[in-house]
Amino acid sequence: MDGSDSPRTQSVRAFARNLAPLNIPILLWDERWSTQAVERAMIEADVSRAKRAEKVDALAAAHILQGAIDALANLAQRH
Repeated sequence: MDGSDSPRTQSVRAFARNLAPLNIPILLWDERWSTQAVERAMIEADVSRAKRAEKVDALAAAHILQGAIDALANLAQRH
């Protein structure tokens, strides 16, 4: 959380560098807060604890995907 790269982050960045010769777009995405964001939204929507537990992983994945899609769309608009 201090802005430094964790060992996992370093590994992912190295993996992305190894893919560079393929010349495909690669978006690195920090997903650490996705579950908390989804939990907060479900609590605000008064979703029961049981329903939250049942849905949180799928909704967090959707949250991450939507964020990535939005970032790529914004990038495409600038170019």
